[in-house]
Amino acid sequence: MDYVYPAKFHDNKNGTYTITYPDLPGCISEGKSFENAMYMAGSALKQWLEFLTDEKMEIPAASLAKDIETDEDEFVNYIHAEVRAGKAVRRNVSIPQWMDEKAIESGISLSRILQDALGEKFAR
Repeated sequence: MDYVYPAKFHDNKNGTYTITYPDLPGCISEGKSFENAMYMAGSALKQWLEFLTDEKMEIPAASLAKDIETDEDEFVNYIHAEVRAGKAVRRNVSIPQWMDEKAIESGISLSRILQDALGEKFAR
């Protein structure tokens, strides 16, 4: 199922962004750059909605961006997430240390990368 929610981006004035979802209290992420913040916003939204789905909790309706109040250092952007039913399972994987260090440095979610790669592989 496809979802679109408005996310509030707070410019931390050091090149990083904090992302919150007014309709999803507790759904928070951060990005080390604008591009990374956009990626992290999508990842956080998808994981949050998957959790709500897996736990059979109500998924709140999305607000309109124009109805969300912002401060001077904030803006709102819509974020899309495709959510498939299916409870997440924990798997252990091994990667080279240099890849792990680069992922941490970049703020990349390894779980999200693996899910995206497997999703592409199985969509063929």
